[in-house]
Amino acid sequence: MVKADIIKKITDQTGLNRKTANDAITSILETMKKALINKERIELRGFGVFEVKAKKLGVGRNPKTGDSVTIEPGNSIRFKPGKDLRTIS
Repeated sequence: MVKADIIKKITDQTGLNRKTANDAITSILETMKKALINKERIELRGFGVFEVKAKKLGVGRNPKTGDSVTIEPGNSIRFKPGKDLRTIS
């Protein structure tokens, strides 16, 4: 499912026009993106939690030469599903 599919479902379920639904979804996604950039935790009850986790400095190998390569520390976004999503089979 892509953003356009979500907008279509919202217009079908709520009766909102396409522009209003698009503006709402875009606003929600931008707000979530800014929060994650600021390393804030996003908790959506019944859905799940988005968190930014720090990755440690690491050492990898160049598969071609076998030389050690330093992997810089960084951040990654983790999603922990809520109870309702964990029960999906």
